[in-house]
Amino acid sequence: TTTTTAAKSAKVSVTAPKASTGDYQGSCPVKVNFSAKIKVPVKGKTELAYRWLHGDGSKGKVQVVKLKGHGTKSVTVKESVTFKGDVKGWEAVQVLGPKKVTSKKGYFSVTCVDLKGVRTDKDVSVSARAWASPNSYVGPCTPGDKIDFTGLISTNRPTWVRYRWVLNGEVVDHGKVKVWSKRKVGFGISPRHSQRGWAQLEVYGPDSASSNRAYYKVWCKDSTPAPAAKVSATNLVTATNHDGCKVGAHATVSSTGPARVQYTWTGRGAAVSGQVFFSGSGSKTIDLPEQAVSGDAAKGGKITLTVTGPNNSDSITQSYAACEAPKPTASVSAVTQAGVRNDMCKDNRGPGVDFTATLHTTGATTVKYHWLVNGVQDGPELERQVNGDLAVTWGIGGTHNSQETKGSIQLVVTSPNATTSGVAQFSATCPSPAPVAS
Repeated sequence: TTTTTAAKSAKVSVTAPKASTGDYQGSCPVKVNFSAKIKVPVKGKTELAYRWLHGDGSKGKVQVVKLKGHGTKSVTVKESVTFKGDVKGWEAVQVLGPKKVTSKKGYFSVTCVDLKGVRTDKDVSVSARAWASPNSYVGPCTPGDKIDFTGLISTNRPTWVRYRWVLNGEVVDHGKVKVWSKRKVGFGISPRHSQRGWAQLEVYGPDSASSNRAYYKVWCKDSTPAPAAKVSATNLVTATNHDGCKVGAHATVSSTGPARVQYTWTGRGAAVSGQVFFSGSGSKTIDLPEQAVSGDAAKGGKITLTVTGPNNSDSITQSYAACEAPKPTASVSAVTQAGVRNDMCKDNRGPGVDFTATLHTTGATTVKYHWLVNGVQDGPELERQVNGDLAVTWGIGGTHNSQETKGSIQLVVTSPNATTSGVAQFSATCPSPAPVAS
């Protein structure tokens, strides 16, 4: 007797991994523990296959958990990673069977600090410098920044830096930035009355440092008639979405005063027009929504934005990339039983069993895959060139000292993308011997 059943699709959920220390600061190396919960509907016997995904693009080994019973089972999966240096990344869990689903990313960071207070050449060293631009302002104290303060943070190696700005003794701004070698940070003030004072940039992690004091002075005077508003277009950025060959863009429109600004996008087919309003000086971002292109336009081109205000016009042009064909993806059918080999029954073994499944790709590509028998990889990682459909087979030997060969089998694709056939149960029994004639 031979039977083969494929696991039915089930609703599987998985939580985002949580780190034992989400934002660690301290001595290194340090071990960070991650955990996530997977909920699986179980009816009888079910195999849960999963693996960990790492922020650096690598993938963990496929793990298999056998579940029995009925109802929804909750499985907590765990992983520990030791970090020797600063890192900011994420972990996720990808369930491969009985149904493929990937969790949201769980983010974490590690900042290594010498807790003994003894500096070495491997410790982070930070310095800061600040200046005001301009350092003196004379004019109307209307809304809008009049004095801009800029700080330069320098480090001896890449690191995340926490900083704050102190204005005349009070903290007015703070933040956290990644500094590779040098990085500028800043803020501005909009004084409402004449004054003088200073600003200072303070770094308080992972090292401590304070900049010089950047002094400034403001003299508020009555304004003269405002100059005519001028408009401009800057920061044009194009984007090519290779999925469907779509092109879009966005840019910044600015005005020095109250104005109605009309704009027109050209270069991607039909022109697209619109308008924005300014009640005073400022900047706004406008978008050119994605739209599919074809023919010569799909080979790349240029997009131009023209803006027109009450007193002047301006334009900016930026090229966009040619469309690329989407990379082929792979899928696999359920595994079915192709036949049995009863000749093994002569050696006090169960029959050998042969299986088949169909690989499918959306284009010509190399497919890498392996077989799992009873949750364990059986044989090496295999490669096939596939363009469309390709049937692949696998065979297993009979179970020793038994008249029956049974278990589970699964085909797992690892490249060009991860997918699985799902778990299939199989059973094959040696035929009964013919009765002896009397």
